[in-house]
Amino acid sequence: MVIYESLTGNTRRAAGLIGGQLAAGGLDVITMSPANAVDLQALSAAELVVVGTWTDGILVVGQRPGRAGRLQQLPAMRGKRAVVYCTYAINPGKTIDKLMGIVGSRGADVMGGLALHRRHLEEGAADFSGRLLGALA
Repeated sequence: MVIYESLTGNTRRAAGLIGGQLAAGGLDVITMSPANAVDLQALSAAELVVVGTWTDGILVVGQRPGRAGRLQQLPAMRGKRAVVYCTYAINPGKTIDKLMGIVGSRGADVMGGLALHRRHLEEGAADFSGRLLGALA
């Protein structure tokens, strides 16, 4: 399952790219949903959850996951493996670490994450998906 929080559409686009590449790699991608409309039945059935957001904050300091408050309200993910990603324009700072903390606080076993530059979403999504498929093999 892929859950995303998007402001301008870049993170939603990355979610689509990642979901498509994971499906092409042999994973059954149940659903993709925005963070404010998570399909609880699909989440319950998912073995792996991918959570993405954009990088919010000042350009070079104070970076954090976009709409972190909404992400902190995601449904419980106890017993689920999870990975995270963020999109960014200049510098993601510690957004990935903070997002891993948020998803972990929802009970997920967070395996890692990757920051994707918004101008190179295709390449970043391919790298992210390739690493994930390799880790799951």
